[in-house]
Amino acid sequence: MNEPINRTDVRRRDRAVHDDMWLKEMMRTAATGVLATVADGQPFVNANLFVYDESRHAVYLHTARRGTTRTTIEGHQRVAFTVMELGRLLPADTALEFSTEYASVVLFGRGSVVADAEEARYALQLLLDKYFADLTPGSDYRPTTDEELERTSVFRVDIEEWVGKRKRVGPDFPGARRYSPASMVETALLEDDTT
Repeated sequence: MNEPINRTDVRRRDRAVHDDMWLKEMMRTAATGVLATVADGQPFVNANLFVYDESRHAVYLHTARRGTTRTTIEGHQRVAFTVMELGRLLPADTALEFSTEYASVVLFGRGSVVADAEEARYALQLLLDKYFADLTPGSDYRPTTDEELERTSVFRVDIEEWVGKRKRVGPDFPGARRYSPASMVETALLEDDTT
């Protein structure tokens, strides 16, 4: 019989990261995250842009006004959220020993739809500030209007627990390299340019 495990236990304890400063920095700098929810026993994951709000120890993200993300969060607030970064690829002499460098954070908490218009506006501005830090509201673009708030769902994930995991090797690891094929988006843009 399997013993219950703590949801923040990491099998490879040498790779576990519990340092709050590192976890916060990873959450601030990761480009995308994946929200995991469950509805009627069916898991659902959704990759999103997100922002970590340290003052509220929460994650904000948004999606369409209606859809699976909103439906699952309204039905069951228990969620998980993860971010990750891929480091170098690490070749080996045997297939089983191939590996990668990586860093990730997994958090557990409660998701909710932000009903308060001012908090939703605040969260959307945090998202804009993260991804478009070089642009200024009121100068480079019109701030979010009440009508636009009515067209989106803003979600807050209140973090209850989190844990990081990281693997790094020395700079002289033989054959270490970056993963670098053209992304699907880059490929699509190149194809559009040739038509």
